[in-house]
Amino acid sequence: MTVILATNNEHKVREIREILGDKLGKTLTLKEAGVSADPEENGATFKENALIKAREICRLTSLPALSDDSGLCVNALGGAPGVYSARYSGKDSADNTALLLKNLKKAAEAGNSDRSAHFSCCVALVFPDGRELTAEGRTFGSITLSPEGEGGFGYDPVFFSPELGKTFAQASEEEKNSVSHRGRALAALKEQL
Repeated sequence: MTVILATNNEHKVREIREILGDKLGKTLTLKEAGVSADPEENGATFKENALIKAREICRLTSLPALSDDSGLCVNALGGAPGVYSARYSGKDSADNTALLLKNLKKAAEAGNSDRSAHFSCCVALVFPDGRELTAEGRTFGSITLSPEGEGGFGYDPVFFSPELGKTFAQASEEEKNSVSHRGRALAALKEQL
C-alpha cells in the first residue's frame, strides 16, 4: 500500500516515518507525490483538522492519506494555543514560543502561575473507498521559564516532560517519540490496522 503523508511539515514527516516504520507500506510526502496542496485547517478540534487534511489529499490523489493535527494546550491560558498552535503568533515557531512565554508571564502576574500543559494529537487515515480511521494521543508536562535544548521543533524547547525528566528539545528523537502525543496517537492507529 502507498500512503500519502498529508503534511508539508518536514519535522512531522520524519517523526511519522520513524514511529510507523513500514507499518503502512510505502509513504510519500506531498512533494514526493507531486501534490501542491495546503488544505485550510478551519476545524474547531484537532480531529476535525486532521480529517480535513486527510480527506482533501485522498480526494486529490485517489490514494490513502494520513494526516496529523496537533498542538499545545496550556491550562493557565484556557487551553491555548490549542488548534492554533502552529499559527499562534504567525508562522514562525520562535515567535509562537515567545508569545506563549509572554502570555504565561501575564497570567502569573494576574495570579495564575499554573504552568501545566499537554500536547494533544489526532491522526487520521482516510481511504479512497470512504473508510476513515482516527486515533488520539496526549502527553502531559509543564512549560519551562525559558527554552531549553537544541533538538525537536515548535514548542519542544519549552515543554518539560516529567516522564523523560527533560524538555522534548533535550531528548533524543527516540526518547521523545516513546512518550509523545504523536507517538501515542500513531501507536493507537497501528492497533486499528
